[in-house]
Amino acid sequence: MNDKEYMKKALALAEKAGSLGEVPIGAVVVWDGEIVGEGYNFREGGKNALLHAEIMAIDSACKKLGGWRLHKATLYVTVEPCIMCAGAIINSRVKRVVYGAADPRFGAMGSLFDATKLGLNHTPEVVGGVLSDECEGLMADFFQSLREKRKS
Repeated sequence: MNDKEYMKKALALAEKAGSLGEVPIGAVVVWDGEIVGEGYNFREGGKNALLHAEIMAIDSACKKLGGWRLHKATLYVTVEPCIMCAGAIINSRVKRVVYGAADPRFGAMGSLFDATKLGLNHTPEVVGGVLSDECEGLMADFFQSLREKRKS
C-alpha cells in the first residue's frame, strides 16, 4: 500500500469519529507495511482531553508491538498533529508522519509552528497534504453541521 491508501484507512476512522459526534480525525500507525495501531478522536465520549486520534493510535501500536519505540513506524493522520500529539510522536520516536489537512489554528508540524525544529532528541520526517481535499472536506462538513444544529 502507499501513502494515499493508508490515508484512506485513517479517513475511515475519522468518519467513524464524526458519526459519534467527535471531531472527525483518524490515525493509523504502519510498521513494515502492516497497520499496527488505529485511533480516532474520542474526547467527548471518553470524557478525556488526551483521547486524540494520534495518541490512541500510538498507544494501540505500542501495545501490539510490546514496546514504546516506534522507530520504524509511519503515522498517518487526517489532520496535522497538535502540540500534545507532536510531543507524543517525538517521544515515541515515530520515523515518519503523513498528514492530510494542515491546521493553521493548532498545527504543530509546520502550520502554526513546527515542533520538529525545536532541536529535540528526535525529528520525524513530515509529509503534509496527502488527500488534503478529502480530509479538509470531512472537517468542513462536520463543523458546518454543528453550526446548523446550533441555529435550530
